[in-house]
Amino acid sequence: MPDTMTPDEFLAASTVEPAVFALRPDYRAMLVVIDGLTPAITAHEGGTAVDELITAAETHAARLLSTSAVDELPHIAAWREAYRGFGAKPQRTRNSLEGLTRRAAKGLPRVNALTDVYNAISVLHQIPLGGEDFRGYRGPARLIRATGEEPFDTTAHGEPATEYPDAGEVVWCDDAGVTCRRWNWRQGRRTGLSDETQTAFFILDALAPATDEDLAATADSLAEALPGLGSRVRVTRRLIGAP
Repeated sequence: MPDTMTPDEFLAASTVEPAVFALRPDYRAMLVVIDGLTPAITAHEGGTAVDELITAAETHAARLLSTSAVDELPHIAAWREAYRGFGAKPQRTRNSLEGLTRRAAKGLPRVNALTDVYNAISVLHQIPLGGEDFRGYRGPARLIRATGEEPFDTTAHGEPATEYPDAGEVVWCDDAGVTCRRWNWRQGRRTGLSDETQTAFFILDALAPATDEDLAATADSLAEALPGLGSRVRVTRRLIGAP
């Protein structure tokens, strides 16, 4: 955990490096820290409100896919283009939004209340959204073009493993290594949400045609959905865009 940093300090110190904006000047990140979650609640399904949110997301995905192929949906198409821009193959490594939208049409996975909420909101707003345990971070979050030497704590064939990103790959990282590969493709183990999470850190990614207002609305939906998962929930957020 960034022990000496409050959520405000953590967000103020988090950065997107110029090389990322050079790749996609339209990129923006909404960073959100939500404190005061109650593990005994988040570890379970969360009740009717979470069920309704998931049903709404599944219905929305089915409606979108009834008139368009998934890779032609505007927000997903933008992320496919971005992936190609740093050398990734989007048909092999799908951005998180595409992966969830594909699954939502047949039924979203159920993990725990916290994860289920942010997955549903991602699909509803068509914004990639990742959730992590704030206490797993070592220093602030940074979005960079990787050198290829940053360690990524993951699993391979069901066992703990360390991988390294490709040089030039867009990754989220902290002082200890990569926390999410290929912008929003795969999150690491070290900062993953768990049944013990009390403070969650969310990254909302946007490319055109998503607007700042779309990002704000997505963050609002997240903030409105999570108070039911704790007794003293507090929300802190920051928008980062190209200078």
